[in-house]
Amino acid sequence: METGKNSWKAWLYLLPAINFLGAFMVYPLVDVFVYSFEEGYNFASQSFFGVGLYNFSYVLRDPYFLQAVKNTLILVLITVPLSTGFALLISLGLSSVKKVKNLFQTIYFLPYVTNTLAVGLVFMILFKKTAYSDGLVNLLINRFGGSSVDFIDGPYWAKMFVLCFYTIWIVMPFKILILTSALASVKEDYYNAAKIDGTSKFRTFTNITLPMISPMLFYLVITGFIGAFKAYSDSVALFGVNLNAAGMNTIVGYVYDMLYGSSGGYPSFASAAAIILFAIVLTITCINLLVSKKHVHY
Repeated sequence: METGKNSWKAWLYLLPAINFLGAFMVYPLVDVFVYSFEEGYNFASQSFFGVGLYNFSYVLRDPYFLQAVKNTLILVLITVPLSTGFALLISLGLSSVKKVKNLFQTIYFLPYVTNTLAVGLVFMILFKKTAYSDGLVNLLINRFGGSSVDFIDGPYWAKMFVLCFYTIWIVMPFKILILTSALASVKEDYYNAAKIDGTSKFRTFTNITLPMISPMLFYLVITGFIGAFKAYSDSVALFGVNLNAAGMNTIVGYVYDMLYGSSGGYPSFASAAAIILFAIVLTITCINLLVSKKHVHY
């Protein structure tokens, strides 16, 4: 009887959280799934003229969506490995500098607590060509004999470079904080034993450090993939709200445009795009989980 009472108490404590998750996560997900199959859905009249896969067919053939998928995939494939790798190198450097470790850790964390649009404004000042200046980066390029490049309104590769650079700059501080904490949690006994055996620093890193911090690395890779696939504010901060015209839209930006943008008023298309994004992220996450079984040590 006592066990039954405890069980009911546990469910009672969980009830507010379950209601919250059901109202704000499960129900919207189901609703979006339903909208994605309703053809010609009209939000005002709450009516539609058919049920089928037309919304998915339209979205997958829409050049704006295909461009958004291309941009998002490039962003994911470049920023996640680079930001994680740079964060690991910086964290290793911070771990070796004991006296000023906290100071440098605070400095590296500042971009993470700074407003995204404010950082975007700084990047525009650095990279954007104006009537009065070509930007600080172009001044450096000119100093070394190169020609100016319009990174904000110029060629696609230049805009993608700035977007990737900006994204890495934004996400790296959090990764540095996590990895620095993970490195601090590795027991000194392992390193002392490696020194006694005369193990090289490289082998110590690959055989002790990496396996011990692999759960944190895996966590950062998973959250990095998910975060990069959901990127939108980064593009807005650099290229403005008309991302389709700039050719720098993302999948989340496409969903937003279908709902509220200049081409808005199409919740069925937006829902179909959101479901496609959900399927992509779920697939990538499952692949990462399968890989982690062999390479992550808990």
